[in-house]
Amino acid sequence: MGENVVAFSTTRKGGVSDGNHGELNLNGFCGDDARKVLINRQMVAAELGIAAARVLIPHQVHGTDIRQIDEAFLGLSEEAQMSCLYGIDGMMTNLRNVCIGVSTADCIPVLLYDPVHHASAAVHAGWRGTVTRIVEHAVAEMRRAFHTSPADLKAVVGPGISLKNFEVGQEVYDRFSQAGFDMGRIAVKNRKWHIDLPQCNRLQLMRCGVGESNIRMSPVCTYDHVDEYFSARRLGIDSGRIYTAILLK
Repeated sequence: MGENVVAFSTTRKGGVSDGNHGELNLNGFCGDDARKVLINRQMVAAELGIAAARVLIPHQVHGTDIRQIDEAFLGLSEEAQMSCLYGIDGMMTNLRNVCIGVSTADCIPVLLYDPVHHASAAVHAGWRGTVTRIVEHAVAEMRRAFHTSPADLKAVVGPGISLKNFEVGQEVYDRFSQAGFDMGRIAVKNRKWHIDLPQCNRLQLMRCGVGESNIRMSPVCTYDHVDEYFSARRLGIDSGRIYTAILLK
């Protein structure tokens, strides 16, 4: 995404968790052993060259709230930080050596980087967050906090479930239609409706003014690649999560 910035998604490999949480799960809210989650976080932190306390993961609720990570946040106790990150589906920061990221297992992670103001955001866009346009909220929040121009943003739409595998009921299709999405561009009907969540978020970014050439799309479908990436539709919700994150150097 640029110099002095690291962006990545973890796979299932390389950690200490077991079973459907195995191996590299960093999420403490999905039923994994807390000790193993901590070890996994410490391993990722060591790879990044930062303290484990600076590897941040919110407790997501499929909403649209974005939390700014600033010096005041870092000065809080661990308990207070956890409280601040409860019910949060996106984070943004302009601090160096703080890793902000989101957890997914079929939902769509989106990373944003403003190279002009050296600021970043990480967004969790499940279908509920996508239909309520969380990515657009994130861009607006970056404009407010960092004076970001959308035209300067570089974006990554990370690994998530593909159009082929994201089968939905009529009620979900109707939610997208009622929210003003161009259904001809994002949906197809086979036996049931299928919706293209990565494309939905790409179109939102472009609607905000992010250049098409500045948006990188992951080719990975988590459902198809469950051996390498966590997929809740394949493994169940009591399973690990991918951590898609960004770190400013």
